[in-house]
Amino acid sequence: MSGPGLFDKYDASPAFCEVSGRADDPEIQRLFYKRLGKKTRAALARRKKRAEEELFNLGITFTVYFGEDTVDRVLPFDVIPRPITGSDWDAMEAGVKQRIAALNAFLHDIYHDQKILKDGVVPADLVTGNKYFLKEMEGLDLPHRNYVHVCGTDMIRDTDGSFLVLEDNCRAPSGVSYVIENRHLMQRSFPDLMENARIRPVSDYGVKLREKLSDCAPQGVDDPKVVLLTPGMFNSAYFEHVFLAREMGVPLVEGRDLYVDETDQVFMKTVSGPEPVHVIYRRIDDAFLDPEAFRKDSMLGTPGLMRALRSGKVAIANAPGTGVADDKAVYAYMPEIVRYYLDEEPILRNVDTYVCRREEDRKYVLDHLDELVVKPVGESGGYGIVVGPKSTRAEREEVGKAIRRDPSNYIAQPMITLSACPTLTGEGVAPRHVDLRPFAVTGESTWVLPGGLTRVAMKKGSIIVNSSQGGGSKDTWVLS
Repeated sequence: MSGPGLFDKYDASPAFCEVSGRADDPEIQRLFYKRLGKKTRAALARRKKRAEEELFNLGITFTVYFGEDTVDRVLPFDVIPRPITGSDWDAMEAGVKQRIAALNAFLHDIYHDQKILKDGVVPADLVTGNKYFLKEMEGLDLPHRNYVHVCGTDMIRDTDGSFLVLEDNCRAPSGVSYVIENRHLMQRSFPDLMENARIRPVSDYGVKLREKLSDCAPQGVDDPKVVLLTPGMFNSAYFEHVFLAREMGVPLVEGRDLYVDETDQVFMKTVSGPEPVHVIYRRIDDAFLDPEAFRKDSMLGTPGLMRALRSGKVAIANAPGTGVADDKAVYAYMPEIVRYYLDEEPILRNVDTYVCRREEDRKYVLDHLDELVVKPVGESGGYGIVVGPKSTRAEREEVGKAIRRDPSNYIAQPMITLSACPTLTGEGVAPRHVDLRPFAVTGESTWVLPGGLTRVAMKKGSIIVNSSQGGGSKDTWVLS
C-alpha cells in the first residue's frame, strides 16, 4: 500500500486488500490516506484500549463453551475500519436480496409441492432426511411465504476482489449488535476521523427489523404486538437478545412469560393482565420452541406455539424448519435453486463445494485433503474445520476416517485467500484476513443493513475469523 505514515510498510499481497484494493475511490483516499494514515500507532493503541474497556464496562460479551464450562469474553475490537465502496455494496445488496428470495421460494416448495425434489434438482433425501426438516411445517401457509425473516449471509472476497458466498445463516444469525455498537465506539473514539465522512448509517436496524416483522403479522391485525423470545440469560447471545429488544422497543420474554389459550391465541403475561401477541422473533432452536410439538422435556419454550402458528394466530420469525435451507450441503445447490425459482443467474457466486455424499466428490476430497478446507455439515462457529494446507498428517488421516465413516456429514472447499484489511497488531499495522456478514430482514420486501459484521482473524496468516476461535471485529463503512 502506498501512502503516508501509518501504512508506509503495509503490504497485504497476495490477498486483496479492502483499503488499497479500492484506493482509487476518492472517499477511501480522503479517510484512510489523508486522515487515518497520519495518526501514530501509539495514538491508535490508546483509543483501542479505551474502546475495549468500554465494551467490558457495557457488558458487551459473548460466551464460549468448553464442554460443561463457559467463559464470558469481550470480542476483540479493531480500531481500523473496513471500507466498502458504494458500487461494491450495491451489487452485493442485490445479490443478497436475490438469494433470500430464492431461499424463501425453496422453503415454501419443500413444505408444499416439493417440485424441486421431484424434478431432481436437489436430492430428496438431502432435504427430507435433514434433521432441520420439520414435518409439522408441511402444508402450512405463511404470510408473504416468508420463512427467512432475518438472514446473515457470510461472504468473503477472492484475490480479484469479487464477493463469494460462504454460508447462509437462516436460523438465528448473531452479531448485528456488534455492527451497531462498533459504529458507536468509532463515533466516540474517532470523531475527528468520521467528521463529514459519507458513511451510510446503521442506527435504524431496530426500526427496520420491527417494521419487517410487523409486515408478517396475522391478517386483520393493524397494530401487532411483537416480542423477542429468548432462552434466557445463560444463552451465549443473550446480550444481543437484550440489545435487539431494546432497539425494536419490544418486550424481551422467556417461554414462561407466554401462554397459548384454547383458541390458539398467544398471550403475554403482564402485571395488567394478558396481552395478545402477534409476532414472535424467537432466538430459541426449533427443538426447544414448543414442548407440545417437539422436545417434551424442554422448559425454554411455550406449549402450543405450533398450534398458534398453524391457526394463523401468530407469526414466528424465523419460521420453524428454516434450518434445512442453511445446511452446508444444501448450500452447494444454491446456484441451481436460484435458477430454478427465479429464472435468473445468481448475482453472487458460491465457493466451489465438494459434497462428500457424492461418490465422485468424496474420492476427490480424500485424494486432495492437503489442498482443501473440510467442514462438518452439522457444526458451526468454526468447530471441526480442517484447513488442509495448514493441517498435520495426523489431522488429515483423522478427518479422512471421519469422511469415510459418515460422508454425508462433510463438504470440502478449495482454500481461498481471504481478503485482508489493515489491523492494529502488536507489530504495528498489519494485514489480517476478514469476512463479512451483512444482515437482511424480510417482510413485504427485503432490506439490507448497509454495514454488516466484519470479522477479523487476529492471528497472522489465520483464516479462522470466528469469535469462538479468537477472531475479532471491525466497524464496516459502506461509503456513499
